[in-house]
Amino acid sequence: MPRRIGSAAIGLGMIVGVSVLSAPTASSHGYTDTPISRQKLCANKTVADCGPIQWEPQSVEGLKGFPAAGPADGRICSGNHAEFAQLDDPRGGAWPTTKITSGAPYDLRWQFTANHSTTDFRYYVTKNGWDPTKPLTRASLDPQPFLTVAYNGARPAMTTIHHGTLPSGKTGRHMILAVWTVNDTPMAFYSCSDVQF
Repeated sequence: MPRRIGSAAIGLGMIVGVSVLSAPTASSHGYTDTPISRQKLCANKTVADCGPIQWEPQSVEGLKGFPAAGPADGRICSGNHAEFAQLDDPRGGAWPTTKITSGAPYDLRWQFTANHSTTDFRYYVTKNGWDPTKPLTRASLDPQPFLTVAYNGARPAMTTIHHGTLPSGKTGRHMILAVWTVNDTPMAFYSCSDVQF
């Protein structure tokens, strides 16, 4: 009898061990809400027909290394996720915009449902002459971010504000792409905000 209990205990121990090893780890998640991102507009129900992103605006995660790597052109706002393709749809250039002023100080805000060790945050803006009726591509963006905030592995607060200055010389409709690069995974989070300078 003790032998059977011992075998059963070993078997149960192996099952528990495998379960612990295969359990999903907590992951980082977040989005920008200032200026308001497309995923937050969907979650707020300000924009309809958004698909599953309306229930998980924090989940636009893609490979890091942007712009050299990361989501494919035309799929940047969705982080290359087919289930979030509505974020890449320009909707004829009719996404609601946040009014901002070129060259002015501005606070960019992230909301996190789970924070994570962070490399940096980078903020890009579209070039003058960008066509808002087409999906976002790298060629649509100014090549350098207008703001980079290094974190060197630190975790951001659950609500994080970055004080910056908006790029000068911008007028009309544009898009700001915010990229949160996670430090200890191969991933980053992408957040697209339509703005009106």
